[in-house]
Amino acid sequence: MTPTTTAAPLPSLESALGQPNYQLRVTYSRASDLHMEVWQLPAVATPDLVKPLRLGGLGGRHLALIEERVLRQLARSRVKLGKVLPHKPQVYSLTEEVALRLGLIFRVLAPMRSRDKMMACVMRIEEMGQEEAAYWLGMALHHQNPRRVLAALRLLLQE
Repeated sequence: MTPTTTAAPLPSLESALGQPNYQLRVTYSRASDLHMEVWQLPAVATPDLVKPLRLGGLGGRHLALIEERVLRQLARSRVKLGKVLPHKPQVYSLTEEVALRLGLIFRVLAPMRSRDKMMACVMRIEEMGQEEAAYWLGMALHHQNPRRVLAALRLLLQE
């Protein structure tokens, strides 16, 4: 017989090894309306983080424009999106490098409207090193005025 009590979920491998823990949450709200969010979860490596922190999210036409590039990055880190049912979020574990890049891409693209400028920003972020992406995402998350940081980054990426 199996016990009827439920055990607490086991920590992820990254959390057990003392590394930051990241998740990708994917939802469909309506037909062909995909939404993705990157979250950082509390872990041994991040003692100041006591609750999940949303790094960025993107959906709708913005995500549709770069969906192929996002899926390519996810495939490189061995994340394959399964069948996503409407209003049932799917959760996937991400590596730190992919989480930083996707979080930064989602934050940079969210208010943009020009498709050409959006693609230029995505291509330049994909070329960034992990340290540079971490720096810009940290500035966008923790700076006194993150909108100015993101505006400056957009200008630099479009040159």
